[in-house]
Order: sequence, then structure tokens, then C-alpha cells
Amino acid sequence: MWKRSASFVLDNRPQQSAGGGGAREQTLAAAAATAVSGYYQTRAEHHVLVSEDWLEQAEEAACGRGESEAAAGRGKGGGAFDVIDEFNFWRKKPDLAEAVAAIMALSVVIRSSEATTMMELEIELKKASDALKSSDLTSISLSAGCDLFTRYVTRTKALEYEDFDAAKSHLIERGEKFGELSLRARRIIAMLTQDFIFDGCTILVHGFSRVVLEALRMAAMNRKIFRVLCTEGRPDSTGVRVAKELGEVGIPAKLLIDSAVAYAMDEVDMVFVGADGVVESGGIINMMGTYQTALVAHSMNKPVYVAAECYKFARLYPLDQKDLAPALRPIDFGVAVPAGAEVETTARDYTPPQYLTLLFTDLGVLTPSAVSDELIKLYL
Repeated sequence: MWKRSASFVLDNRPQQSAGGGGAREQTLAAAAATAVSGYYQTRAEHHVLVSEDWLEQAEEAACGRGESEAAAGRGKGGGAFDVIDEFNFWRKKPDLAEAVAAIMALSVVIRSSEATTMMELEIELKKASDALKSSDLTSISLSAGCDLFTRYVTRTKALEYEDFDAAKSHLIERGEKFGELSLRARRIIAMLTQDFIFDGCTILVHGFSRVVLEALRMAAMNRKIFRVLCTEGRPDSTGVRVAKELGEVGIPAKLLIDSAVAYAMDEVDMVFVGADGVVESGGIINMMGTYQTALVAHSMNKPVYVAAECYKFARLYPLDQKDLAPALRPIDFGVAVPAGAEVETTARDYTPPQYLTLLFTDLGVLTPSAVSDELIKLYL
């Protein structure tokens, strides 16, 4: 099964085109009917530069408005409002990123606010944002999402409205628009990756990333034949979860122990990872082991692609690994740890920009050096 790329395509192509009788074909056809737009199936055959006009069309094609309308309907009930409770409500949704859950909760803060002046409303929104960020000080995407939402909503001419109700309505509209764009981000990014995933390629993934999974699913729905190597992802076995998700849509996946990355890199065509946060230098903060995976790939001239939504862009500039606030995680080695031995429990590392090739974002396809420019646009 695990052959070199050319024979892998030739061996699998007849099976795929044999009338749709196989379980894999039926799975992909059913998924394509609900998740992939006819627009992109045609558009993906052409390799041209991504334009702003195309991105606008991609947003419209990416998904329906059902999720955003559901988000807009929250917060109309009476009673005491708790932003943490609202955040937890959204966070329970399995496919919703933590930052988007925070954005949705902050949108409801504006809608349910009883403030009578713009100043009071801004103060209330800032307090809610600070409360969310304080609930998990180690989450970069949560903090960045809150900051970007607050900046996006308040960067408006609503302060010039003489009628407070009109100004509040304008803020609600902007808040809901931001939430809607955040919900669509994953699909837009998946669409941008499609010209880079080619028939017969072998992709190495490290860590569990919803946006990377979305890109791989879309490639499979577009009838591309490829295989995926998944690192085990100790200590919480994220690679096992990724392999399971890929298997459900018929994508061949092979599990590697984390220390086998260099051993397997010669048969890899590209590395795909997500990110907990994208920092000002263009580097990323992600699951422990991303840095060493990127180092190995770089030394063997393999491209390293990052898929990350713009709400993960953070105003941070780490210089080395020790500049990160530690995000600790319990480690179980499966054996007794010798008395007196210290265990490293940090869950993430920093990958400098020189080891990354491209970042796929809902703002477009960026080089690491372009990230700082996009951050300036987002926060100004």
C-alpha cells in the first residue's frame, strides 16, 4: 500500500473511476454533495494567482448562512448574562474553534447590553474581553480573537452617531459580520490549499488541526489521490485522532511515532500543520514537536505549509522557546518515572519563520515575512 507516489496513483485511479461502486467513492460523493461547491470544482482546475475578487467569491461559495444566522439569534433572552457561560456554550460545539466561540460570546455581550452610552458599552465589552482572556491565560488564539474582535467592532464611525440605539445597532452588525467571517475562514483556507495538493503526493501532518483536516477532506472530495503520514502526537495521541478522521472519508493514513519524522521525511512531498498562534515575525506557536518537524523538513528541502485563521494572529514576538508562556499538560509515559527525574510538561513550541514556506489564511496565501504587514492592517 505504501508505495512511491507515481505507482500509488496508478494503482488507485482505476478503482476510483469504476462506476462509483466502492465504499470510498460513495463516502466522498456524499460528502461532496453537501460540502464542496460546484464553483470551486471548476475553479480548482486552473492555476492562477489568487485575487481579492476571487476571495470574495470564495467567501460566498464556502458555506451557507445557517451557522451565522444561528449565532446572531443568541442573546435575546432576559436574565443575568455571564460571558463565560456564553463562551462555554459555544465552545461545546465540536467543530467550533475556541477563538470563534469567544467572538460569538462577545457578539452577544453587545446585543444583551443595557448600557445607555457608547462609553459604557465599550467599557462593558472590554471587561467581557478581559474576563475571557483571563479564563485561559495560555491560549494565544483566545486572546488574539478577543483583541481582534474588540478592535474590529470599535474601529467604526458609530461613535459619531447622535442616536445611541443607531450606534449600538451598527456595532451589533459589525460584531455579527466579524463572527460570520470567522466561521467561514476554515473553508476559505481549505480552498486556497487545493492548488498545492497534487495527485500522488505524500503529506506529513503533525498535531490535530481542524483547518488542515478541512483542506485534506476538500482535496479528497475533488478526487485527488494522496496519502497522509500522521505523527503519533504524544502525549494525547492527536495523530491517532487525525488518522481516524481521515479514514472516515477514505483518505489513506499511516501513523508514525514522533521520533520517526526524519526517517520518513524522504518520502514526504510537503508538511502541513496548523497553529495555536501566528506571531509578528511570521513564525508560529503550535503543538510540541512542530519545530523539530519543520527543522527536518527544511534540511531536506521539503515545503512546510501552515494553515491558520487570521484570528490567530497575535501581537507577540518571541525570540526563542523560553519566551513563551508555558502551556502545561500532564505526561504519562506508561511506566514509572524514576524518583527525582524531572519531566518536561510544556505542550507547545515556537517555530521561527525561516523554517516555514507559506501560510494559508483567510486573508490569502502569505509568506512569513508578510505576516507583520497583515497584523498592522488588522490592528490599526
